[in-house]
Amino acid sequence: MALDAESPRPNPEQFLQLIRKQRRGRLKVYLGSAAGVGKTYAMLREGHRLKGQGVDVAVGLLETHGRAETAAQLGDLEVIPPREIEYRGVTLREMDLDAVLARRPTVCLVDELAHTNAPGSRNPKRHQDVEELLRAGIHVITTVNVQHLESLYDEVERATGVKVKERLPDSILAEADQVVNVDLSAEDLLERLQAGKVYPPERVERAMAHFFTEANLTRLRELTLSELAHLVDRRTRRAEADRAPASATERVMVGLSSRSPNAPRLLRKAARLADRLDAPWYAVYIQTPREDLTRIDAATQRQIGKNLELAQQLGGIPMTFKGPDVASTIASFAREYQIRVIVLGKSRQAWWRRLLRGSLLEALLAKTTGADVLVVDV
Repeated sequence: MALDAESPRPNPEQFLQLIRKQRRGRLKVYLGSAAGVGKTYAMLREGHRLKGQGVDVAVGLLETHGRAETAAQLGDLEVIPPREIEYRGVTLREMDLDAVLARRPTVCLVDELAHTNAPGSRNPKRHQDVEELLRAGIHVITTVNVQHLESLYDEVERATGVKVKERLPDSILAEADQVVNVDLSAEDLLERLQAGKVYPPERVERAMAHFFTEANLTRLRELTLSELAHLVDRRTRRAEADRAPASATERVMVGLSSRSPNAPRLLRKAARLADRLDAPWYAVYIQTPREDLTRIDAATQRQIGKNLELAQQLGGIPMTFKGPDVASTIASFAREYQIRVIVLGKSRQAWWRRLLRGSLLEALLAKTTGADVLVVDV
């Protein structure tokens, strides 16, 4: 096993950097605040521009949703026929990944990056199909709405009351070579909706009564613009860091236990904090003797696994760290991995329990030096 020559500790961040440097296709994302703002239309227009410049362009998957102007924009672009999958009496259309790889266009247009593939597909998610195309050296232009970003799940639900089912890791957008915002005001989008340019007439009234309210659309537009501004700022800082001498970096960790009731929400908050700091972060399952796998049930073990998998999807480095108690184990991990920010969820224990047993926060502050401890409300 190869070790980092400058440090005896494992260095998963270095391995991730090596992965990023491999030769691969470029990814361009048209980002929007909601359905109907014109992402697919813009993607197809770019496809035509590239084709006019002699670039080999093909459509891997297109979702028109019955929009006449979107379908008309397809024009003479080559469409690689989708796979048809029968599922519960319904015929579903999915991108034929093998056909695209065999055809190997220079640029492939793939709509709706956050889409969940039909059962029986090679990959569960369309973004995983796109990753295969990129690894094969095929450039991809795609579309996605801001509410599909995993780290925004809680914020979108709080703002709109909608639980977004189809989500994708933030890292995909962060690592994209280009992100273009397709912007449309809430008023203009509502006009398009009422004119039947977004959904069929029978769906318009229900849409306007639920997701497509002016308040929801305005908030989603704010989230989109904020996300784009952050991406630009992050890339600027990374470019400046590449030109500057190497220096120590901030590192963030969030500690998890089998009893973390709001672990997904805590992980999303930690991911966004680390992203804002442009810092690597660790999701650490703290395994004390009380948390030994022989002492917790199978359902709890599965939940721990799901939490660590979510951390990886959010761009974190999932790890398990053993120790005698939670506070000491977190402090030991922080020292070994040079953590600068420790993230904890706000305790939901009754005040009298904390008084009798003492709080994790107090114990951790007593054992930790050189790191900030941040308690977030989950």
